[in-house]
Amino acid sequence: MTRNVEPNETVLKRLKRVEGQIRGVQKMIEEGRECESVITQLAAARSAIEGVTGLVLENCTRSCFGVAGVPEHDNIESLVRAIAIWGRIHVGD
Repeated sequence: MTRNVEPNETVLKRLKRVEGQIRGVQKMIEEGRECESVITQLAAARSAIEGVTGLVLENCTRSCFGVAGVPEHDNIESLVRAIAIWGRIHVGD
């Protein structure tokens, strides 16, 4: 079963949701909410960002390997660099 590439609108919608989560966390901190609640919301935002990253990587993979005239080796190298960049900035569980 082949999935269609997620449109940019889906990625942008998810990023706007993350933005709202972050604003909510800021408000929680301003209000002096308990640490556990703040951490719970930050974990949810982190999970949402990871989900968006997965979509973007999937879109990159599909678009890189669907470009005519670009050597496959170059596409693979580009994808490997993108994954390596995410790995460097991602804080593991």
